[in-house]
Amino acid sequence: MTNPSTFPEIAVLIPCFNEAGAIGQTVDAFRQALPDARIFVYDNNSTDETIAVAEQRGAIVRREPLQGKGNVVRRMFADIDADIYLLVDGDATYDASRAPELVQLVARDGNDMVTGTRISEEVKAYRFGHRFGNVLFTELVARIFGRRNSDVFSGYRAFSRRFVKSFPALSQGFEIETELTVHALELRMPVAELETRYSARPEGTASKLSTVRDGFRILGLIARLMTLERPLPTFGLFALLFAIAGMALGVPVITEFFETGLVPRLPTAVLAASMMLLSALSFVLGMTLDGIMHARQEMRRLIYLSLPHRVSDDRASPRT
Repeated sequence: MTNPSTFPEIAVLIPCFNEAGAIGQTVDAFRQALPDARIFVYDNNSTDETIAVAEQRGAIVRREPLQGKGNVVRRMFADIDADIYLLVDGDATYDASRAPELVQLVARDGNDMVTGTRISEEVKAYRFGHRFGNVLFTELVARIFGRRNSDVFSGYRAFSRRFVKSFPALSQGFEIETELTVHALELRMPVAELETRYSARPEGTASKLSTVRDGFRILGLIARLMTLERPLPTFGLFALLFAIAGMALGVPVITEFFETGLVPRLPTAVLAASMMLLSALSFVLGMTLDGIMHARQEMRRLIYLSLPHRVSDDRASPRT
């Protein structure tokens, strides 16, 4: 019989904003799925009865005044100490019965992040705009950072302690899921996926996600991460474009100079020279930032490796 002390300590993390109609169902479902886990509900300035309902269901309730899911996740990751973390939205849309399997893929197989990829045929659960945006951004992230995650926006994930404590959490809003994915890809962490049923929200509750507004914020995050994590290809592309523009403008001027010995189109010549100068500056900037990026990656990797994967040697599974 396995010693109970060998079981990893599990924390279920539920960020919430005005989820009074769903948080009770969410807490009950995950308590049933993971009876030994501590369940934390972090309220993000709710104006309804979210806190009261969560407390009635026995969750550990805390507050984060900075608005935005990214701010809440950052606070949870900083405050809570556990061996395995299960992050899930408080809207009762994710299948709690798969939680033990997500946790086991961290505890048993040594993965640092396991994503619950959403499977749903319900139109109300997964609106076309959200589904299309997810496919589009997932493909974009895959092409830039690597193809190891098929649902970049899933809010249902399990993490090891070393992932959580090495994650900088710089995002403020719903773009936090993209940052979680890129963090794992950039440090080449062991990751896995598990298909999970995705259901419609309970009647009377509404999604806080704006397809257009949050889509632009996520696109901005990806662009920022490209300059930070892929500076040479990014600025190299600008260098190439400036060089092409410079040559297109400059070749006729140079040809005319050799034929006549004159430069009658001086503004064009100045513009062409400026384009070539910008090309050189972009390339040098890309090379410089690429060196800084590698140094940052090495430091992040060392911090990540300095944190133990705090799971028992016998790979004990959590009690369910």
